[in-house]
Amino acid sequence: MMAWAALWWPWPSQAAQRLKEVAAVQGVRSNQLMGYGLVVGLDGTGDQTAQAPFTAQGLNSMLQQMGITVPPGTAMQIKNIAAVLVTAQLPAFAQPGQQIDVSVSSIGNAKSLRGGTLIATPLKGADGQVYAIAQGGLIVGGAGAAAGGSKVQINHLSGGRVPQGATVERSVPTPLHQGEFIQLDVAAGDFNTARAVAQAINKDKGDGTAQALDGRIVRVKAPQDMNERVAFLADIENLPIELAKPAARVVLNPRTGSVVMNQAVTLAPCAIAHGSLSVTINSTPVVSQPNALSGGQTVVGEKADIAIQQQGGAIIQLPEGAKLADVVKALNSLGATPQDLLAILQAMKAAGALQAELEVI
Repeated sequence: MMAWAALWWPWPSQAAQRLKEVAAVQGVRSNQLMGYGLVVGLDGTGDQTAQAPFTAQGLNSMLQQMGITVPPGTAMQIKNIAAVLVTAQLPAFAQPGQQIDVSVSSIGNAKSLRGGTLIATPLKGADGQVYAIAQGGLIVGGAGAAAGGSKVQINHLSGGRVPQGATVERSVPTPLHQGEFIQLDVAAGDFNTARAVAQAINKDKGDGTAQALDGRIVRVKAPQDMNERVAFLADIENLPIELAKPAARVVLNPRTGSVVMNQAVTLAPCAIAHGSLSVTINSTPVVSQPNALSGGQTVVGEKADIAIQQQGGAIIQLPEGAKLADVVKALNSLGATPQDLLAILQAMKAAGALQAELEVI
């Protein structure tokens, strides 16, 4: 069974989507937060301080803030503590006192964070300001056990989450209520989509309300009153947008052998021949034993057997395909492996037989 997929659905000449799915209001976005913290309460699965000295440094710093001073040169064996990075997304319009989820990831050599508790960790933004404080018990979606040199592990144990584990301490100002105009950023960067967004707004709110400046920006005249502006945005974000068929595109992932194509992909008539070359190397140990009383030494060597096998491929003619179902049927007739299919599609594109843009991810 071939490990490649084609996204297929009946695509009419135009597909209707809501405005909120193709464009976003400038300034209404989330912000990334990050902090360095410690997870305590681990059952001997924390960092080994010999390989992770920053864990002991972080513990000393925390103890000093609590008025506890560790004598210099003390070798602490702290197996129940792990150094972690804490990340979170600060949503738009988040206000002080609200709670957000945080993700916790080990940066040392801790075996597991299961059962640990994250102590108070300041979360900073790109400007260096503290926007939230995270603390709470970790939820780790995994389990593991080890004994006698054997180890069993399910899922990942060096990362977890703290639901509602951070409290927002500072809000981020937004330009939503500033100025006479608001800006909509089109996600696709397509001129047709920008024009469709402007036309839909003008049809619902009156001519001259929206203007497409380029393929990415649509400028919209909004009410000055905050209540009216919020109601205005609530109305336009649910407007249906008539979109044209997207550009033909084939996405290739060489790491997994995946091939994904959209409805607009077409094929021109072409002929394809694809063979394979396999090289097999077998190494056999060979022992050379000297004769008795000869004074020689036993020598161990290797004998390598190399075999090369090349399989020829018959020339297969692919007919012209105007529909995605026809393209899938034609490519399936090749019987190629997923990795071979990646090379075939690139060769078809170079020959002008594949009417689509190739994108490698």
